[in-house]
Amino acid sequence: MINGTPQVVTIAGSDSGGGAGIQADLKTFQARKAFGMSIIVALTAQNTYGVQDSMAIPSSFIEEQFDSLAADFAIGAAKTGMLADAERVETVVKKLKQADFGPLVVDPVMVAKGGHHLLQSDAVKTINQELLPLAAIVTPNLPEAEVIIGQRIVTDQEMIEAAKTLQAFGTQNVVVKGGHSQNKDAADFVLLASGESFWMSAPRVETANTHGTGDTFSACIAAELAKGTELKEAIIIGKKFIQAAISQPIFVGHGHGPTNHWAQMTDTIVIKKRS
Repeated sequence: MINGTPQVVTIAGSDSGGGAGIQADLKTFQARKAFGMSIIVALTAQNTYGVQDSMAIPSSFIEEQFDSLAADFAIGAAKTGMLADAERVETVVKKLKQADFGPLVVDPVMVAKGGHHLLQSDAVKTINQELLPLAAIVTPNLPEAEVIIGQRIVTDQEMIEAAKTLQAFGTQNVVVKGGHSQNKDAADFVLLASGESFWMSAPRVETANTHGTGDTFSACIAAELAKGTELKEAIIIGKKFIQAAISQPIFVGHGHGPTNHWAQMTDTIVIKKRS
């Protein structure tokens, strides 16, 4: 049967070290049994030490990748990652409006683990005004959310308020990830379009192998959406998947190693309604 298999696309940057970006997304899609494809927006020279260099793909070629996939595949969901700069964001927004790629997961990638900027500062406004309104869900970590809303986020209540602000930008659903917080557990706040909200928490794992966690989490959600999984369940599966990928380590490289994309999911997370 033509196009009978769930299909999902990542629109992001390539990580030559294989731990994040397009490579992490494709590994996650495969692990979640969705056929993955890619639209490459930027290239990086990267390893577990960090990003040594990056180069944006010409916008005309990004458009050709969109057109090529749209002409052949039945894509059920899409996700964005590294988008480099305002020009590339505008190109992606234009093509997403033309293509029928299903619900969009926006992972607003800005800075690599080693500190290399993966998004130019002038692109943040473009993401806020043009990309977020297209998103079914946005999944920033705390530093990314702070840049987007222009405010510091420290407390649980500030995470809740940040989610509301992000939703006001036009995104239907929001996950503000708490991995960068000082809390004992890694707790993420989820705000859905329906108004329902809850916390997802899991034991914090002491490890340096966290390269690509944001990419992997958002890719898992996208893969589940492509399979027809209801959004709330897709988010919870994403949390379980990334917790397993962090807590069942592999050992690659000398720096911030990658997560384990073939880890076995467990029920080690706690779902708690907003108090």
